[in-house]
Amino acid sequence: MAPKNPERHAVPMKKNFRAANPLKTFKRILTYLKPYRVRMIFALICMLANVVASIAGTYMLSIAINDYILPLVEGETVSLGMLNGIAALGGFVGIMAAIYVAGAGLHYVMNYIIVSATTKILEDIRNEMFEKMEKLPIKYFDTHTHGDLMSLYTNDTDTLRELLSNGLPNILTNACTVVGMFIAMLILSPLLTLVSVVMLAIMLFVTKTIGGKSGKHFVLQQREVGALNGYIEEHMDGLKVVKVFCHEEAEKADFDKHNATLRQASKKAHTYANVLMPIMGNLSYVSYAITAIVGTILTINGFGGLNWGKLISFMQYSRQFSNPLAQIAQQLNGILVALAGAERIFELLDQEPEQDEGYVKLVNAREDTDGNMVECEEYTGMWAWKHYHRATNTTTYVKWRGEVEFENVSFGYVPEKTVLKNVTFEAKPGQKFALVGSTGAGKTTITNLINRFYDINEGKIRYDDINITKINKEDLRRSMAMVLQDTHLFTGTVRDNIRFGKLDATDEEVENAAKLANADYFIRHLPDGYDTMLTGDGTNLSQGQRQLLAIARAAVANPPVLVLDEATSSIDTRTEKLIEKGMDGLMQGRTVFVIAHRLSTVRNADVILVLEHGEIIERGNHDELIAARGKYYQLYTGAFELD
Repeated sequence: MAPKNPERHAVPMKKNFRAANPLKTFKRILTYLKPYRVRMIFALICMLANVVASIAGTYMLSIAINDYILPLVEGETVSLGMLNGIAALGGFVGIMAAIYVAGAGLHYVMNYIIVSATTKILEDIRNEMFEKMEKLPIKYFDTHTHGDLMSLYTNDTDTLRELLSNGLPNILTNACTVVGMFIAMLILSPLLTLVSVVMLAIMLFVTKTIGGKSGKHFVLQQREVGALNGYIEEHMDGLKVVKVFCHEEAEKADFDKHNATLRQASKKAHTYANVLMPIMGNLSYVSYAITAIVGTILTINGFGGLNWGKLISFMQYSRQFSNPLAQIAQQLNGILVALAGAERIFELLDQEPEQDEGYVKLVNAREDTDGNMVECEEYTGMWAWKHYHRATNTTTYVKWRGEVEFENVSFGYVPEKTVLKNVTFEAKPGQKFALVGSTGAGKTTITNLINRFYDINEGKIRYDDINITKINKEDLRRSMAMVLQDTHLFTGTVRDNIRFGKLDATDEEVENAAKLANADYFIRHLPDGYDTMLTGDGTNLSQGQRQLLAIARAAVANPPVLVLDEATSSIDTRTEKLIEKGMDGLMQGRTVFVIAHRLSTVRNADVILVLEHGEIIERGNHDELIAARGKYYQLYTGAFELD
């Protein structure tokens, strides 16, 4: 029997949170902006206008001082001219205020456009991720933990949201602000600008040194968040097992280790990040003081055409100049983390989908007056394989019989370990075919291969004399229904969960299927009967009841082939007897594969295969195998001794 999660020898999802190719990833992110490029261009215009308004407002301060305030200060008596000057100053200040208000309004518009666009982009990405996930082969999910996959929808999309809605807009805004301020400072005083650039170089060196250490620990923090999330999810899934074996204290100790590691990484990351701003703030004060002293000296001496209005405006720029640079430095770490998250998302999106080269279809059919199979739209209870022959450009219809043949099939989930070895058997139409053997013998692997969840390494599998590689996978799986040992119920009503086997099933079909599986009685005694809501994988039902719903789900699908993988393992012997009659009706005329540890359930099988280490060591019906007194006899009598 194949393990529920085959050995993880495939390359796991990357755990590092530093993008391997940030530029390539960034370019790919930008492709998601193309449908919204008109809105984004308008947002960019609003952002540039806001930056210009902010810089212009500060520059106009020099004009207000030189042309309006200083003449008023130098006037000795109140005169009509002075009153006119005050009025003119008031009008000029009003213009400055209008510019600042307009800038604030443009900033709001920019944010609104960006947020509305980025939330839609993230919706598109999540839809694309889920759509791709639905197309991936089972092997992908067997080789990646659920915690890894969940982190794509939570941590990684959240960092991407932060990048698109805050990171990039802030970087662009601050970069434009720095460039604009630098140009304005050069216009006001090239000499003072040189002084500011020297101090800026010192500040950038400090930012790079401290910010680099902060970024390294933020990477560790993200990695530990993912590990902790995976641990919590695994613990929640296995909480009953923990309590059964009284491992609460051991689990708490393990959680404490994970939590402590996350705490250490977070402490160092935020320590460096939090110390950066105060250091940058103090250096900006030093820069401001030096610039003020030098500027005052130049103004008093009239050097370089500097006056008091220009000096005050320059000092405003100098005071503000370090802020956007510090914000850019802070945003860079978040951007790198977001790019790494985006890279992980794109890794999922770039996975090779499940290949399906099959072209043979399963269709509803009926027999015409000459006894030939003819395709029809309505359900008739008959099926046919619609086989298109490319060489002759003709289509033939072959009646579905439910015959499954394995010919020298060998298979391994990983190259270095073979699970099935030269398995050969033929399941005749309408036969009940049982697979028995110890755990790991290869029983479930056979059913995985029939469904083409995995493709064989050697040999052939034929379905009604058609190589299953020629059959369209959707039609192949539609021709079968599986009842698994691990039952999964979805959030929804009981009726919805049964209808999952056939989405267009009527209420009558749903209830008939429940009666066939002997589930109708307990369903009608639920609070709302068939409309009872199930949540948390049906935790409000017993394991046996959940298994009965899974059997009803298979029954409503009314498939040509049934695969029952430990379908009654969670049902007590009495309930098992009650549903056997209903199951017999469901199995009538269908090929059935039964995997069972409880050998009493396979006594009436037409053929029993006994597997050991991936090989068939015995075959026959119950009486024949008992008479042979081989492995089946040992398993069967041993089971009765246990009973």
